[in-house]
Amino acid sequence: VLDAAVSMASVDGLEAMTLARLAEATSVSKSGLFAHWPDKEALQLAVVAHAVEGWTRHIVTPAFAAPRGVRRLWALHERRMEFYAGGVLPGGCFFVATEAEYDDRPGPVRDVLAAAINDWLGVIKTMAEQAVQLGELRPDTDVGQLTFEIEAHGHAVVTLGRLLRAERSAAYGRKAVLDRLRSLSPVPELLPKE
Repeated sequence: VLDAAVSMASVDGLEAMTLARLAEATSVSKSGLFAHWPDKEALQLAVVAHAVEGWTRHIVTPAFAAPRGVRRLWALHERRMEFYAGGVLPGGCFFVATEAEYDDRPGPVRDVLAAAINDWLGVIKTMAEQAVQLGELRPDTDVGQLTFEIEAHGHAVVTLGRLLRAERSAAYGRKAVLDRLRSLSPVPELLPKE
């Protein structure tokens, strides 16, 4: 049920999701869903948590198989590009679909969504800091700026790829981050050439 909810929210957002729509999509009775989530907000909170679990399973955990440093940072972005290219979610990305819904809307759903996105940015930043510590990124690397750029390119891949049907957006997003990492690395041979 939560897999279906994350998929639906990746297209329509969390506000459009109702227990009735979810019951219809999953062939589960509405009363059966009420047994798990007494109201829409409880469902939305569960969906955000489930989206975080999926993101971690598909993107973060596989990236940790790469060696610490610039290769792990690159693997994180590469897994994200593969996630989008693979069409895991019909809307491309749960988080891109829901950020605009909640950026100005206070409440518990916004709070958990913001915390999840902040945690994701923290993963990118930590990996960049480790790459600096290992001498695989220049010591003067602004890891906050680099984190922002990596996130912005990932975000653009989803938005432009879906809204404009820009077929090359994933390739552009991949190349932009790869070029940036290679330009900041004293050991660019650790990264793919293309």
